[in-house]
Amino acid sequence: MDYLLLKYLHVLGAIVLLGTGTGIAFFMLMAHRSGDAEFVAKTAGVVVVADMVFTASAVVVQPITGYLLADLMDVPLWEGWLGVALLLYGVAGAFWLPVVWIQMRMRDLALESARAGTALSTAYHRLYRIWFLFGFPGFGSVMAILWLMIAKPGL
Repeated sequence: MDYLLLKYLHVLGAIVLLGTGTGIAFFMLMAHRSGDAEFVAKTAGVVVVADMVFTASAVVVQPITGYLLADLMDVPLWEGWLGVALLLYGVAGAFWLPVVWIQMRMRDLALESARAGTALSTAYHRLYRIWFLFGFPGFGSVMAILWLMIAKPGL
């Protein structure tokens, strides 16, 4: 496969990961801050779909295009900056997978509250705090990977 096409697809995947992650975080934060269970439920529903369509697609494309690029350039996968990037990719995934489940559960709990006409539950708020905290290492790992891809430091 052509190097420039692979690089384009790889960069596009990084943009989708960062863009979707930023958008999801912003919209979930704004919905949560509203305290409106129905708004939270609808927003979380859209967020779950966005994660499944965009983030999951990029999560699949990134390692494939990354591997093909490394192979094309004869860069060893587990050495230097690329090895660190792969480890960080694992960290990002370890935090993203539970976040997807948490978002689904938050959606369901908010929907229950909206239907009952009650405030968001303690269980919802506990999950929100975990979701919020997991965003830092998950998103931070992706940001660090982007820097490694650009700088390619000698490690």
